[in-house]
Amino acid sequence: MSTPHKTAATAVPLHPLLAGRWSPRGLDPRHELTDEQVTALLEAARWAPSASNTQPWRFAVTHRGTPEHAAVLDALAGGNRIWAHAASTLVVVAAETHTSEGKERPWAVYDTGQAVAHLSVQAEVEGLAVHQMGGFDSGRIAALLPDGVIPLVVLAIGRRDETAELPEVLAGREAAARDRLPLEALQVPLGVPTAV
Repeated sequence: MSTPHKTAATAVPLHPLLAGRWSPRGLDPRHELTDEQVTALLEAARWAPSASNTQPWRFAVTHRGTPEHAAVLDALAGGNRIWAHAASTLVVVAAETHTSEGKERPWAVYDTGQAVAHLSVQAEVEGLAVHQMGGFDSGRIAALLPDGVIPLVVLAIGRRDETAELPEVLAGREAAARDRLPLEALQVPLGVPTAV
């Protein structure tokens, strides 16, 4: 579970699983996810809401030590490869953005993000850490996937390791307090047209 200094300072109390969730890079290279844990993560994602119940998300799960894991790791940006190799599992998250008839699914990316959020909360329940990465070669990842799905993000999943050795710049980020924009900065006024 997360250390106290990483617990979010919130305007009102949040559930500890939400307030304590963060994205570490220091992962235990000896830890392995169980099949049951992987199933729990995917079940949490499966039950996320989606527009018209289209369920556009797709997950390619790879385990450390397999050729699939190595291929995904090799497609990551260098700054991610230097720590993500320790992840128990790398999961490629993709979306079916069009139906089999070619009709666009305009909410597919949004819906897939919700599925990942559900997965992340379940990971906290399981005592696991999830770090989402956008830094990867999308063409190389897409070549590993079936046709018709678009890679969106790669998840590094494992158990946090406070003793993991990281490059200085990443170690500094790991130790830094979490911060977010204030709520006031996230709320925008709604311009309602005036009657003529």
